[in-house]
Amino acid sequence: MSGPLQGIYNPSGHGAALFAFFAGMAESEREYIREKSLEGQASARERGRHGGRPKVFDDDMIAYARTLRARGVAVPDIARKLVIPAGKNKGRHPSVASVYRVLADDGIPAES
Repeated sequence: MSGPLQGIYNPSGHGAALFAFFAGMAESEREYIREKSLEGQASARERGRHGGRPKVFDDDMIAYARTLRARGVAVPDIARKLVIPAGKNKGRHPSVASVYRVLADDGIPAES
């Protein structure tokens, strides 16, 4: 077979019009997807559903950890006394690093 290849884009004439049409359709479809995603997020918010990972610490756990630290309990011991209330790690103990992060907000030295 000789001659120009079939299907090569020519930026003039019918090729340009067809390309502009497909570009407009893609932009319209992308805007539609964006609108539906935002509507879904708003609907979930109204039902009290929020995205993201569940919190490892609730307010009671943070208060308990701060109380233990103020009494001089070592951070690894605090981590062993706490239990994660929700999520895939529910019922397990938080990491020592997570406890250090929570206690760092206090200004109480978290050194063990």
